[in-house]
Amino acid sequence: MKDTRRNFTRSAVGAAVVSACAALAAPAWSQDVVKVGLLATLEGPFAAPGADGMRGAELALLQRKGMAGGKKIEFVKGSSNAQPDVAVNATRKLVEQDKVQIMIGPLSGSEGIAVKDYSKSQPAVTFVNGSSGAQATTLVNPSPNFFRFNTEGAQWMVGLGGYALGKGYKRMALISEDYSFPYSQVQGFMSEFCKGGGKMIEKIWVPLGNKDYASAIAKIPNDIDALLVVLGGSDAVNFLSQYEQAGGNKPMIGGSITVDQTVLNFKGKRRESLVGTASAGPMADSIDTPEWKQFVADYKTNFKDGFPSPSLFAFLYYINTKAVLDAMDAVNGDLSGGQAKFREALAKMTLKTPVGDYTLDENRQAVGPTFITEVSKGADGTFFNKVVKVIPKVDQRLNLGKADFEKMGLGSREVPNCP
Repeated sequence: MKDTRRNFTRSAVGAAVVSACAALAAPAWSQDVVKVGLLATLEGPFAAPGADGMRGAELALLQRKGMAGGKKIEFVKGSSNAQPDVAVNATRKLVEQDKVQIMIGPLSGSEGIAVKDYSKSQPAVTFVNGSSGAQATTLVNPSPNFFRFNTEGAQWMVGLGGYALGKGYKRMALISEDYSFPYSQVQGFMSEFCKGGGKMIEKIWVPLGNKDYASAIAKIPNDIDALLVVLGGSDAVNFLSQYEQAGGNKPMIGGSITVDQTVLNFKGKRRESLVGTASAGPMADSIDTPEWKQFVADYKTNFKDGFPSPSLFAFLYYINTKAVLDAMDAVNGDLSGGQAKFREALAKMTLKTPVGDYTLDENRQAVGPTFITEVSKGADGTFFNKVVKVIPKVDQRLNLGKADFEKMGLGSREVPNCP
C-alpha cells in the first residue's frame, strides 16, 4: 500500500507541475500570436468583391508564410453586407468578443465612415482600412487609430474628367448609387470635367442593391455624348444587362469599380460594348512592372477560384494588409504601450506596393498614383483594363490645394455641380 500511495503522490505532483508549466507557458505562447480581425462584405451586392478582398489579404500573409515581426499572424474573419450598422456590429464582435489586436476592413464607403467612428471607442486597437473609399472617412473628424493605405474614391477619378473631355464628351448624364463612396467618385470626376467646360445634364441616383433599373434608364437624356456610370458589383451587372435589353447605346465612362474584374467577368452581350470604356483607379490590369507582374502571378498561383487578374478589392486589401505586416516587422512585433511604436511605424511608412510607393498624410490617409484606363479584350478573350495615362501622385484634396478644395466642399449629391 505504501508504494502505491507513494507512486500516486509522485504522479499527482508530476501532473501538478505539468499543469503549472502549461499555465505559465500559455501566456508566453499567446504573446507569439497576433490576432488580426479581417472584415469584408461577403453578403449583398458586393459579395464577389468581398471574396476577392479576402484573397488579397490572404495573399499578403501567404507571402510571409503567416509571420510578421517574429509573430504568427492569425486572421479572425467577419462578414458584412455593405450596410454601416452591420459592419460596425461585425467589427464590434471581432474587437470585443474575439479580442483581435488589429482590425483590417471594411470594404464599402459608408461602412468605412461608421467603422472609423467606432474605432474612437477602442483606443487600444489599431484599425487599418480594407478598401472603403469615402472621402469623409479620413477627411472629416479623423480617428487617431484609423489608418488608410489606399487612396480613396475621389483620388481615384482625378484626371478622368479631362480625359472624357478629350474624347469629345461635353454633355453627360450620371447614373450612380446613392451613398458616400459614389459621391466621392463623382466629385473626383466632375471637379475637372466642370472646370474644363463639361455639362452634367442629369444626375440619376439609385439605392445600393437596386435590381430594377427600368425607371432609371427611362430618365437618361437622348441628347448626351456619354454616360458616367458609378455602380459596382451586382448593381453594375444588373444595370449593364438591363441597359442592353432596353437598347441603350451611349458610350460610357466608368467609375473605379464599374469595369473592374468583378464586373468584367459577367456574361452578356453588353460586355463586348464595354471595350474602349474609360475608367480610372489606383491600379490597372496591364501595369507593366516586375512588381505588378509578380503580384498577379502570386494571385493566380494561390487562388484558382479567383479572377483572370486581381480585382481592385484584392489589390486594396493586399496593400493595407501588407502595411500591417511591414509595420509589425519594423517594430519586431512590439504592440506594447497602446501599440505606440506600431502606429508610429505605420504613420511614417513609405509603403512599397505593386503599383508604386504610398505615404500617409496628417490624417493617416494615403497619397499615391492614379491610373486612367480603357477596357481592352485580350487574344484569349479575357477583358482587362489597359493603362493610357498615369497621374503619379494624388492627394486627398485632388491636388487642388486646401483653399480651392474647401471652397468646392466635400463631394455630395449636389457638390460639385455643372448643369
